[in-house]
Amino acid sequence: MTTALLVIDLQRGMFEGEQPPLEGDGVLARVAALLERARERGVPVLHVRHDGGTGDILERGTPGWEIHPDVAPRGAEPVVDKSRSSAFHDTDLDQRLRALGVTRLVVAGMQTEFCVDSACRAAHGLGYAVTIVSDGHTTFDTPDLTAAQVIAHHNRVLQRGGLVEPAEAAAVEF
Repeated sequence: MTTALLVIDLQRGMFEGEQPPLEGDGVLARVAALLERARERGVPVLHVRHDGGTGDILERGTPGWEIHPDVAPRGAEPVVDKSRSSAFHDTDLDQRLRALGVTRLVVAGMQTEFCVDSACRAAHGLGYAVTIVSDGHTTFDTPDLTAAQVIAHHNRVLQRGGLVEPAEAAAVEF
């Protein structure tokens, strides 16, 4: 089984707003460590970057659109740009993964209930085995739920639905 690490929307703008993401610095540190392990083992790494449109904190070409320097791509690591929640919608991500022979994805990033969830569901639907880094994705508090509740809910629902295998960053096998 060929594994790739998929890092979703860990962009500067996500960390510069009024409300910080839950454990944002910790998530960045855990994902940075995952990136190092993947790179050392020659595991393909792909980054996803969201374009939120004109006026959005993640508007293409603005400082907020840039991938956070703690987890920035190195060398020829590809960046897949998207404008929808799913990293697979109207992108060449699936083609890139298939060209690399990838059959399993390790998924980390932001935002849990949007882009991370969508990527996991789409990847599963396309036949990939998916490992979600249970402590490697984050989001923000909402009026109804705390970020911790959102994260716990998605980790549980995605696992119970048979869509993902959860693993803490330190336990991820490449």
